[in-house]
Amino acid sequence: MQHSHNNNMRRVTIALVLTATFMLVEVAGGILSGSLALLADAGHMLTDTMALALAAVAFSVSKRPPDKRLTYGYQRFQILAAFVNGLSLIVVVGWILYEAISRFLEPPEVMGSTMLVVAAAGLVVNLISFFVLHGGDRDNLNIRGAAMHVAGDLLGSVAAIIAAIVILTTGWMPIDTILSIAVAMLILRSAWKLVKRSSHVLLEGAPEWLDLEAMQEKVVARVPTVTEIHHVHVWGLTPQDLMLTMHVCIATQPENPTEIIRGVKKVLQDEYGIGHSTIEIELNDCADH
Repeated sequence: MQHSHNNNMRRVTIALVLTATFMLVEVAGGILSGSLALLADAGHMLTDTMALALAAVAFSVSKRPPDKRLTYGYQRFQILAAFVNGLSLIVVVGWILYEAISRFLEPPEVMGSTMLVVAAAGLVVNLISFFVLHGGDRDNLNIRGAAMHVAGDLLGSVAAIIAAIVILTTGWMPIDTILSIAVAMLILRSAWKLVKRSSHVLLEGAPEWLDLEAMQEKVVARVPTVTEIHHVHVWGLTPQDLMLTMHVCIATQPENPTEIIRGVKKVLQDEYGIGHSTIEIELNDCADH
């Protein structure tokens, strides 16, 4: 776990340095060429720089041990970072659409050659950053959020290259704005998925893949004397760190109740990867009723 954490943090830092450096190049290229596709991508790279910085901070903060105020530790800071990153992507889409409408009303002149050179360089940088992040933990929402930002930049670079080629060969300027809108829609789709998934974790929702009824039936079948399960709550600090509480009804007074708890915990750990569970045993009636 520690090795994976450090690996993820190193990958995010590398992507941060690459993105921040090239963002300055792309801003200059967008201004010189007059290309919305480049400026939109530069604006996106600015939010990417902040998003990657936030992701790096989240990995650093999440390593802190639990304390008296945060008894579960700081791991969920990664989910907060992913949620903020998703929201920032949606803001970027809004800015691109606003600029696109303005340019449809007053189409500017775009320098295709400058645009092509900068966009091609951006494609190389974004490819490197994307593959660096893609090699990290794909189930980690913080890594996924960072990779999604870079993927949006990658699409922006491709769109800018295509627009530059069209402008150089045909002189048709609206292609720059049209492709910017197309990329914005792709970014919006990915951003919404990230916001939806991270908010589900923040709201302490059960894992989407988990069938609660099937899990309860499996515990009853595997652990002797267990007759029923209720008051089941499953959530996660992160998608990888699942937590559970449940009430377990038993038929007879056991000689060693701890053995029943161990049996239930083993099923939860082995079958569902739930490492932190709190089990309450009930013999006659529920203490909460």
